[in-house]
Amino acid sequence: MDTTTTTSATIHLDDPAMTLHHHEGHGPTLLFLHYWGGSAATWRPVQDRLPDHAMLAWDQRGWGEQADRPGPWGITALADDAEAVVDRLGVRDVVVVGHSQGGKVAQILARRRPAWLRGLVLVAPAPPRPPHWITAAYQEQLAHAYDTADTVAAALDDVLTANPLPADLRAQVIADSTGASAAVRRDWPLHGIAADLGPGAISTPTLVIVGESDRVEPPRALRELLLPTLPAATDLTVVPGAGHLLPLEAPDAVAAAIRKVLG
Repeated sequence: MDTTTTTSATIHLDDPAMTLHHHEGHGPTLLFLHYWGGSAATWRPVQDRLPDHAMLAWDQRGWGEQADRPGPWGITALADDAEAVVDRLGVRDVVVVGHSQGGKVAQILARRRPAWLRGLVLVAPAPPRPPHWITAAYQEQLAHAYDTADTVAAALDDVLTANPLPADLRAQVIADSTGASAAVRRDWPLHGIAADLGPGAISTPTLVIVGESDRVEPPRALRELLLPTLPAATDLTVVPGAGHLLPLEAPDAVAAAIRKVLG
């Protein structure tokens, strides 16, 4: 994101204050929701490719600059935070861009049908109900994926990416993923990932983009579990050879998907 036109502001949803990163520009405001283990910085490669658009991002509760923010840290609380930020700022034309956990939070927002929501871009999103491999044993193993820099590095190499990240982005991921408390790091694996959002469809114009080699949210699982809830989305946009961390692995493709929703 162009730092010459990006400003930071604080908003008091509770204590401590939340830092918002706002970029002034044209069209609907792009509201970015990062993945479990990420931060607002995860979106910078994508934002750099959309310099003319209005954008809004923040570190989710418990992560990055908000590591000291008290719980709850679950997906409903994150959706509540997003609604509160938009309402407090008075923004009335928003496209929500959610990645992985942020994609499931975006689905919760869309099911609430806020008047300000104009579109969704779901980037390798967690589906509304968990796939069959989300077992208790899997959840417990996942809950330790970010315990140390070494476990994050292993997750990057073995699960999260299909292509090596540049050294600076790799270091950012490791710092983001290990910076939260143990309680925050465990909340999504033990609760959010297995949460079933229940029946319901999303009428908001939506584009879903996923990596061909995504081991976390494989295209086949999203076609089975997500697309039936999106009557306006005919299929997935699949990025050849990419893994789960699309904002870092394939920012050009993600930016192109956002432009398509913006029209």
